[in-house]
Amino acid sequence: MPRHYALSLLFSFAIALVFAPGPVRAQEAPLSPGDGAAIREVIRGQMAAFQRDDGAAAFSYASPSIRAQFRTPARFMEMVRRGYRPVYRPQSARFLELRELRGEIVQKVWVVGPDGVPVNAYYVMERQPDGAWKIGGVVLARPEPKTI
Repeated sequence: MPRHYALSLLFSFAIALVFAPGPVRAQEAPLSPGDGAAIREVIRGQMAAFQRDDGAAAFSYASPSIRAQFRTPARFMEMVRRGYRPVYRPQSARFLELRELRGEIVQKVWVVGPDGVPVNAYYVMERQPDGAWKIGGVVLARPEPKTI
């Protein structure tokens, strides 16, 4: 199994454990309802920019570390087109839980990709010094099987 695939599976498993039903962990600074709304707006904005193929707008929602990694909107968009088709061209998206995971804020979004296959997209969000939210990364994982 390729190393990047194994790491992705491991991270997906860790995310699934965090989002499993159970008690919510206390946070040092709880998120306000305004934070949740702002986070959803950032994700919606980036998805809308992807739909328009507006690389500059989509890139603007990425955190400084992501922008430094890809350096240009064109490189960023190429990576998204190749590896993140469900969020690049979603048929639908539904926001689920917003949680803290080891000091990081993670928004879970259920997305149906262009092929009709549902995935969970875990958006790692980063608060900027000015209070704005940016996307620090996304992990795609198959939805957890439903239990009876």
